[in-house]
Amino acid sequence: MSQNVYVLSVETIEKMKQYYHKSLTSTPQGAIFRAKTKDAVITAYRSGKVLFQGNNPQIEYEKWADNQVIQPNDSKAKKSPKTSFYTPPESLFSSSHIGSDEAGTGDYFGPITVASAYVTPSQIRLLKELGVKDSKNLTDDTILKLAKEIVNLRIPYSLLILHNPKYNTLQKRGWSQGKMKAMLHHHAIQKLLKKIGNAEYDGILIDQFCEPGIYKRHIASEQGVLPNNTYFMTKAESYSIAVATGSIIARASFVEEMDKLSEDMGFELKKGASKIVDQTIARIILEKGEGKLNSCAKVHFANTQKARQYL
Repeated sequence: MSQNVYVLSVETIEKMKQYYHKSLTSTPQGAIFRAKTKDAVITAYRSGKVLFQGNNPQIEYEKWADNQVIQPNDSKAKKSPKTSFYTPPESLFSSSHIGSDEAGTGDYFGPITVASAYVTPSQIRLLKELGVKDSKNLTDDTILKLAKEIVNLRIPYSLLILHNPKYNTLQKRGWSQGKMKAMLHHHAIQKLLKKIGNAEYDGILIDQFCEPGIYKRHIASEQGVLPNNTYFMTKAESYSIAVATGSIIARASFVEEMDKLSEDMGFELKKGASKIVDQTIARIILEKGEGKLNSCAKVHFANTQKARQYL
């Protein structure tokens, strides 16, 4: 049995408690909750530490990896060879490099989109002037406009879309969302490397959604190999214009795909995974049948069950 301990935010732990509400077990002293799934036992403590243990704890951890809090006084974090090895040098942000990011992973409706972009120093300056930055701080309308400008600038990029039917098939086959994201990033980067040919670049930066070792295991399970000079960094789009560019392209694609799905459904499908989404799910089940969800939703999300209270 393997186990891992991570520090997560109070908000994330509360979301986890709600997410695992049907799997809760007796809570040990000093803990906020304990839950047991087929893959792991998850115990969240008041200190913010969360213990994942079991046969496949990484499957559960990957669902919350984006919210990990790195403690500056944590000697293990400072000395971790993985962290130092995969952390990009500061010079990368102003050099020719590739950045990769995704959208749609936390949304019940819609696909997952991943985009990788290659930028040079002169393009970095131009993209900054255009207003390219972290897409999370931009409206969807602004993102759609910026994506068109990026295309007009002929910035080399590759875009992959994992539509819902394929997503649900892979999930039933045992793929975690973390593995899906890793393979999408890997294939997007490989496509872009072929596109740019012999163009020079100082590295590849992936917006980190899981530990690099887990990412490597995911792609290795499908005979993939991590390219040289590949780095990982949380909130990478705030530092790298290449990642920010990929983020905008991915988000614009997600927004466009959501519009298509809404048009097909006959009413607007909301982004995110809120109570409004639960109500929309119930409407789809009542008006079009539960089978319709396979074409537009990530059906394994807890929202599918939560929607039943509105039926």
